[in-house]
Amino acid sequence: MSSMLEAQGDRVVELEDWEQRWQEERIGFHLPHIHKLLESNINKVVAGRTGVRFFFPLCGKAVDMKWLADMGHSVVGVEICEKAIQQFFKESNLTYSEEPVPAIPGAKVYKSLEKNISLYKCDLYNFSSSIEGKFGAVWDRGSLVAINPRDREKYSALIISLMANDCRYLLSTLMYNPDLYKGPPFVVPGEQVHSLFEEKCNIEQLLSEDAITDRHRAWGINYLIEQLYLITPKIS
Repeated sequence: MSSMLEAQGDRVVELEDWEQRWQEERIGFHLPHIHKLLESNINKVVAGRTGVRFFFPLCGKAVDMKWLADMGHSVVGVEICEKAIQQFFKESNLTYSEEPVPAIPGAKVYKSLEKNISLYKCDLYNFSSSIEGKFGAVWDRGSLVAINPRDREKYSALIISLMANDCRYLLSTLMYNPDLYKGPPFVVPGEQVHSLFEEKCNIEQLLSEDAITDRHRAWGINYLIEQLYLITPKIS
């Protein structure tokens, strides 16, 4: 594991770089359809509950958010790029209000007028449970794998702080040869998922499967394993 982490450990992608990717439409990471791993595991996440509050870290314009809201759940997302948020509402045919967030200087929240969806335009690490309380579910696809590797402990501490006692956190990670591609998305070894979360949470690996596509092969890698975890708080 250590060599895998060392290969990308010092990689830094600035927030401005993500903004530029959206401005230039370099968003190959965006899926125009509901993520199949969320769809196939939704019952494990919802677990019989209604009106679950979902948190989407680094949400982009994920169509999963409207899919969940259409089912009667509520969604709170955090995204640094305003363009992604605006495109989400436009492409979902939703109208929205836009207002400042007094607790986070410079932040704005976009709220759907038709669905229970609130998207915060801010740095993820400026978000906290004091803004929106705690959540019954988290869908993390393209978030832990996108943040700078050296920020992972700060990230896991934030996610844990946002988890209600009944929270069910669905996490998708990726494994490939980091000597062949510098990322993002970055490699997150299973051992690190455990080191980040196991003190406070139970971790169940739901699957590990080859997910390589032509887009990934163009990075120069020869395999891409997607791993899916269900993480739940240890109740003391």
